[in-house]
Order: sequence, then structure tokens, then C-alpha cells
Amino acid sequence: MTKTVLLALDTSTEYCSVALLSAESADAASPAHAATPAHSPRVWARHEATGAVSSTRLLPAIRELFDEAGLALADCDAIAFGAGPGSFTGLRTATGVTQGLAFGLNCPVVPIGTLLACAESVRLRDPSTTRVLAALDARMDEVYWADFAWDDSEGEWRTVHAASLGAPDALALPDEPFTLAGNAAAAFGERLKAATVARSVDHEAVPHALPVAFAALRAFRAGRTLPADQAAPVYIRDKVAQTTEERMAARAAQGEGAR
Repeated sequence: MTKTVLLALDTSTEYCSVALLSAESADAASPAHAATPAHSPRVWARHEATGAVSSTRLLPAIRELFDEAGLALADCDAIAFGAGPGSFTGLRTATGVTQGLAFGLNCPVVPIGTLLACAESVRLRDPSTTRVLAALDARMDEVYWADFAWDDSEGEWRTVHAASLGAPDALALPDEPFTLAGNAAAAFGERLKAATVARSVDHEAVPHALPVAFAALRAFRAGRTLPADQAAPVYIRDKVAQTTEERMAARAAQGEGAR
């Protein structure tokens, strides 16, 4: 029996999210390993609305989880982080802390896309889910989105459409019934066509360290890890602010949509 201890971080939103997972498996190298009740991972988590000060809360939250679990930081086999897309500052915070801890522990890192984490979040609550369109409010009147299909034979998500940035009415819709995950539906309403045709909408499926940890556990067991110096955020957008004209145009578009 092999035990894996994995720490997961996500600060891609206004939340400071940390999860610690301890999993036992008779075959930890198998990527398609499905946990039985006897082998179900033990998890500990913190998910707190911290706004722009996630960096000050992240390390204390990590210490609290290890103390609560009765584990030491040195027990950690890998560190996962929400790699993006998301807040520029938040992504840099998670990446930097992950790199620093991983260098000190000499352990690998596992980057997990925040949109994939949204899909994983849906499936954690509803294991029958096999197709997820993840869409997050990217501000500036745009949406971060990606399309995922669950592959039962591999026990893993397959990326149908990679993480992209676009207008809320320009998302490519899946060709089969799907769940819409994320906060874009709440942010854009009927402007997000995907929300009107989705089989269901999961507003709770937003970036969170717990689904990051579960997705990262499969990646770790499959050997999909990186050395600490290769950890990097995924920004998607290379522009973080609108011009005055762009802000006025966006507000005008929102006004037209409300009529």
C-alpha cells in the first residue's frame, strides 16, 4: 500500500483556497485508479474570501491544514496549483508559493487549469457527468472558457476545446448535452447562450483547491508532473486593463442587453 500526500493551492479568484489530500492506493502508478471506499482520500481544506490579500493568508492556511491533519510539510509528495486562467496577481501568488515550497521539499509540482478544476468540481458532486463547458467571468466583458469530456476508459478528462478568452455570446457549444460550470452564467445572464441550452448549470463549480487536488492526484499517479522551476501560470489574456473608450463601449453594450 502506497500513500500519497498532496498539497493544492488556488488563488486565481478573490478566494484563498488550500487543500491537503492523503490517499492510499495499492497501485499508485495507475492513472485510471478509481478509489474504493477503503482507499478514498482523506481531505482537509480552507476556502476563504480574502480579496486582494490572499498572499498574506496562504502560508498560515497551509500550516493550519498540516497541523489539523497531523502531518508535516516534509510528508508532502507533490504540490498542485491552480495555474489559470484567472487573476494575474493571484496566479503569480500561487505559482510563487508552489515553487518556493517545492524547491525546499525537493518535490514535483502539478499545474492544474482553473477551468479543468471547474469541470472536476462538477464531477465530484455528480459522478455521472461526462461533458462540461466551463465558463468564468474574465471581467472586461469577456469569458474564460473551455470544453471537457470525461473518458471512462482512461479515468480522466479529455480537452475538447482548450482554455480560451472571448465574448460571452461567442462560446463554441458542445455537440451533446452538457453541464455549464462556473460563474459566467450569473455574470452575463441571457447574453451567455450556453446558459440557455445547457442541460444544467452548476454555479458552485468555481476554482477551488479541492478539485485541483483530486485532478492533480490522477496527474501525479500518471507521472504528469514538473520540476519546480518549470511551474508557470497560464494567463490567456495579455491585457489587464481597458481604455476609457473600451470601458464606455462595454457599459453601453450591457445597457443595450438589459433593454
